[in-house]
Amino acid sequence: MSDTPLNSGQAEWGSRFGYLMVAAGASIGLGNIWKFPYLAYRGGGGIFMLVYIIIILLLAKPMVELETAIGRHTQSDCVTAFAECGKKKAWGLLGWIGNLATIMICAYYFVVGGWVIKYAVNFIVSGDFGSDPWQYFTDFTSSTVEPLVWALGLLAFTIIFLFFGITNIVEKMAKVMLPALFCLLIICGVYACTSAEGAMEGLKYYLMPDFSNFSVKVAADAVTQCLFSVGIGWSLFVTLGANLPKKNNLRSDAIFVSFADTVAAIVAGFVIIPAAFGAGVDVQKGPSLIFGVLTDIFGNLPGGRIIGAFFFTALIFAVISSLFSFVEITARTFEINLGWGRKKGLVLYGIGMAVLNILVSLGFGVMSDVQIPWAYVGSVEYYGLYDWFDCFSGYVLLPLGCLLTAIFPWFWGWDNYEKEVTNDGKFGKISKWDKIELTVIVPFFMLVVLLNVFGVIK
Repeated sequence: MSDTPLNSGQAEWGSRFGYLMVAAGASIGLGNIWKFPYLAYRGGGGIFMLVYIIIILLLAKPMVELETAIGRHTQSDCVTAFAECGKKKAWGLLGWIGNLATIMICAYYFVVGGWVIKYAVNFIVSGDFGSDPWQYFTDFTSSTVEPLVWALGLLAFTIIFLFFGITNIVEKMAKVMLPALFCLLIICGVYACTSAEGAMEGLKYYLMPDFSNFSVKVAADAVTQCLFSVGIGWSLFVTLGANLPKKNNLRSDAIFVSFADTVAAIVAGFVIIPAAFGAGVDVQKGPSLIFGVLTDIFGNLPGGRIIGAFFFTALIFAVISSLFSFVEITARTFEINLGWGRKKGLVLYGIGMAVLNILVSLGFGVMSDVQIPWAYVGSVEYYGLYDWFDCFSGYVLLPLGCLLTAIFPWFWGWDNYEKEVTNDGKFGKISKWDKIELTVIVPFFMLVVLLNVFGVIK
């Protein structure tokens, strides 16, 4: 885009390819490389991936189209956008749901992003992770100071960069680093599938659906992973779409973003799951899975230290490109809707986010005994800080936001939506199937998630 800050209504992306790379970069990040593999590993492998692909096909494209159309139509922050299109101020609540979800996600996203930077630096400096990379990860993340240094450093970098507006530098980085990340993932995947002992068994587990492993929980995890990974239900594409020129084909753009995001997640699974099987990794490793597995892979790969340095450096750029867009959602809301101005809004955001990052990071160490209650039918569950933030944002706020957004065209007006998303008919029309997807299929999946997370259905 131009050097004009993203919050300016006059700013536009410098090229369609640049926008697509930034939009894909906002989607492709920790959700694909870090979270998808351990959810797939834990959720039955092949059956999880099958359900995930089906859900992506049904949910991703129509929701990306809709959110982007709302953003481009209003060229404003998400709260104002929903209020204007819905013709009632109350619809602004949907934008606030997106803001709250984004803030809670960023509460741990910066922390995990800090882990990525730590690993990149360690590969560059020494490549030494000790004799047990899993213990190395545990010792690092449970320490009090060092994880905070990396997380808060990443937060400060993001805030300072956005302080001067997102410029064409973001587009230039995305154009180089995203293709590089894909290439490195493929290299790691080939090695993991051909060299790790037991890899073929892991590949079979990943590719062959075992329907006995299916459950409502698997479906709910696949849905929330789709929302988190693609970035729907929390106003991400409303924010990105605000700077799109009218000439862009939102429908084909939505297909590209959904496809790129899904491919990245599936390829990451090819890297992690076969290697995890070969190493006999506990399926409950969860957030530590990618760090332990990749450290093992790079430690045994010729030139692995160099490849590891490049891989985690590329992943840093994917994390940063995501964070720029995530923070922009709230920064733009503070600036436009609350009238705080960009600088004041970013400073206050940074202070509040630093507090949340500290709490989440300490939750892996000195505050690991802190448990927050979660209402469940017939009982009360207790989660640690990271798990509670992840559960509330991913299993409550994202599906709630997605459900309300899906039915939003009834209030905006289907004719108004069709004019915006098709460029006044230049790119086709809204079909009956499009309406069924948005008003029946999407709400159905969202209700399944919401009922499951509170134990109403299991």
